[in-house]
Order: sequence, then structure tokens, then C-alpha cells
Amino acid sequence: MIRTIFFDFGNVLGFFDHHRAIKKLLRFTDFPSTELALLLYGGTLEDDFETGLISTSQYFEAAQANGRLTCSHEEFVAAFVDIFWENTPVTALIPRLKKHYRIVLASNTNEAHFTHYRRQFDHVLRHFDHLVVSHEIKARKPHREFYERSQQFADCRPGECLFVDDLPSNIAAAEAFGWNGIVLNSPEDLVERMRGMGIRGLDEVRSSCVK
Repeated sequence: MIRTIFFDFGNVLGFFDHHRAIKKLLRFTDFPSTELALLLYGGTLEDDFETGLISTSQYFEAAQANGRLTCSHEEFVAAFVDIFWENTPVTALIPRLKKHYRIVLASNTNEAHFTHYRRQFDHVLRHFDHLVVSHEIKARKPHREFYERSQQFADCRPGECLFVDDLPSNIAAAEAFGWNGIVLNSPEDLVERMRGMGIRGLDEVRSSCVK
């Protein structure tokens, strides 16, 4: 029996597009957009940021030096975090599921993004019992340490947990740890798969909530 449901954030509760940030930052550099994206999101710098090994200031300093950015710290952060919008068919499920289950966020994210989307999505995240984020627990999915450290907030056994994520690799790692998993393909598929698992609260979900 499922007692706790973990939800990823990116492309589950909220969509994101890094290109939005790159487009805004390009006016502060002569660096090519592809190379700037690789610098910010494609290597060890991002990994260090999302595992809490460096602060937002340190991330900006590295990005500024290596990406030839002329913007201020404040201008950088404003552009960097303005990338999210709500996946409303999924977020509409949260208060319904909360009536029956412990709800926990399980997200790979960094300090700047989390600070921003925690405010932007407060109307959703206020329903969560705990917010587990990689930069605070010093581990990222799909590494086993992420699931081990998240488990302490489940208040139940691994086999009583369900995890919803958009990446098959993250779900495979969760299932290897002992959780149940659903790869989010669409809101409609999520609801049907949850119903198939006997998840309660979905009888209240009308078709309009998943379109």
C-alpha cells in the first residue's frame, strides 16, 4: 500500500526552458549561445551547483569569468531563474492526493532556482510535507544517495513510496532502491496509472483536470 508520494519538480510540477535564460544573458556577452549553455548546464559547474558544493555567488563568478559575462550578480540571477511555468493538470492533483497521502518533493535543483520556484509555486508547494532538493542533501538523482537521503522524509518503508519523475533513468534508480515509480508521459497517463495502483483521491478528478 502506498503511503508517501514523491514528485519531481522539473517537467512534472513545472516546466522549464533554459533557453529563456540564455537568450537574456546573451546581451551581456559575446560568447556563442551553445557554448554558454554548455558552460551553465552541461558540465561539472552545474553538478557542483546542484549538489550544493558551490553557492549562487560562486556559480555566478565562474560563469562570469568563463562566459565573459558583463552583467551584475543581480542581473544574472534575474535572468537565470526566470525559466519556469506551471504544469497545471499535474499540480491540480496535489491537494486531492494530499487528503490521503504524505506528499514530498524530490528535485535536482540549485539554490537560485529553488529559491525562485519555491515562491512562484507556493500555492502548490504549501501542500507538501517536505521539500527534498539536491543542493541541500548534497546528492543528485539518479545516484542512490539521493534516494537514501530522501527516504528519511517518507515516514514509511521504501515499498510504500511512489515516485513520479519525467526521466526513466531516475525512475529506474528509484525502483532499484525499492520505491514504486511512474515515468510521467502525460497527465492523463499519470492519472490512469495511479488509478491502476489503487491511489485514492482520483475519483474526484474530472477530465478537465487532465487536459
